[in-house]
Amino acid sequence: MTPGTHFEEMTMRFTRTSLAVALASVATLAAPLAFGQENTGWYVGASAGRAAATIDDARIAAGLTAQGLGGIAIANDERSTGYKVFGGYQFTPYVGVEAGFLSLGHFGYRATTVPAGTLSGRMGVKGVNLDLVGTLPIMGGLSAIGRVGATSMRASDSFAATGAVTLPYASANPSQRTTGLKAGIGLAYAFTPSLSVRLEAERYRIKDAVGHRGDVDLLSLGLVYRFGASPAPRQQAVVAVPSTVQVAPPPAAPPPIAVAPPPPAPAPPAPKRVSLSADALFDFDKSDIKPAGREHLDKLASDLRGMRYDTIQVTGHTDRLGSHTYNLKLSERRAQAVAAYLSRAAGIPAGRISARGVDGDNPVTAPGSCKGNKPTRALIACLQPDRRVDVEVMGER
Repeated sequence: MTPGTHFEEMTMRFTRTSLAVALASVATLAAPLAFGQENTGWYVGASAGRAAATIDDARIAAGLTAQGLGGIAIANDERSTGYKVFGGYQFTPYVGVEAGFLSLGHFGYRATTVPAGTLSGRMGVKGVNLDLVGTLPIMGGLSAIGRVGATSMRASDSFAATGAVTLPYASANPSQRTTGLKAGIGLAYAFTPSLSVRLEAERYRIKDAVGHRGDVDLLSLGLVYRFGASPAPRQQAVVAVPSTVQVAPPPAAPPPIAVAPPPPAPAPPAPKRVSLSADALFDFDKSDIKPAGREHLDKLASDLRGMRYDTIQVTGHTDRLGSHTYNLKLSERRAQAVAAYLSRAAGIPAGRISARGVDGDNPVTAPGSCKGNKPTRALIACLQPDRRVDVEVMGER
């Protein structure tokens, strides 16, 4: 800011350390994508953080020197607290639109001169924005986000002079509303399909109240809530375990004279398999059994209770989308969670039940029936039967 060009060239210095950390996180975590249920629809949120601008001390000093003043010392207030509240609509997992109200805080300076005098200025910035927001899933609940948009901002300036300094403007409290551009990058992490946190660095192009353009930046942390983001679980057909095993009646007693051969030993019972939809048991990208899933497992435990078991094998499956390493670990955790729950609910000895994950190596969908590799809504729905947990039982009443 200068007496003739106050708040001119308020070029924001991005917080280099924070931005470097964000970019390094994106580079480190950029692994093959693991996709699940789509996250679209309306959302709202709010964030707050540090806003910053660079005040042009050289122009301020030049303006005071032009008034014949010397001994110039300038104290700047280039940091402030900014915030924004916003709402938006996510059209696809990758593209959305967002609008909101924002305040970038207040910035100012105080210059002292010889002969004795002071010149001070202060500016507040607030307005509204409309952005196009892009989202790139990385892994799990972590995503990278980028945005470009337009703003309508109001810059309100106030100036004061004392002693030997002459106030450079006829009006001491000018105000200016202008349109401008903005851009930003950041990271988002979804704790649940409904609630996520964002860390963003954004640059706003503004015009101050005396007609000079500059940049103000905001580094903020905020929360986002999505409406209706938890899809209703879809349950796959379940094959019931029979409650009894029919045994053929013993042969009739042989005649007293003849020696009857011993009856043949009954064939070992065939394994019984129950296939449970993973979408019905677990939330997206989770291995904790949700309440609705516990109801399905309680029914299965009731059917199993009282049987004698040789072995029980629990196998977790995922669809073919995403990386093999990530999906294998997820399917293993889910199989272990189901095995532990059945062991408690049905009183199955831990040594009689085992769990393993196989990723998407054994799909039940017919080859060629679900075409493509891009995780579209249609492909994810088509592959739903492959996301399951199989319980294979060998035993009898």
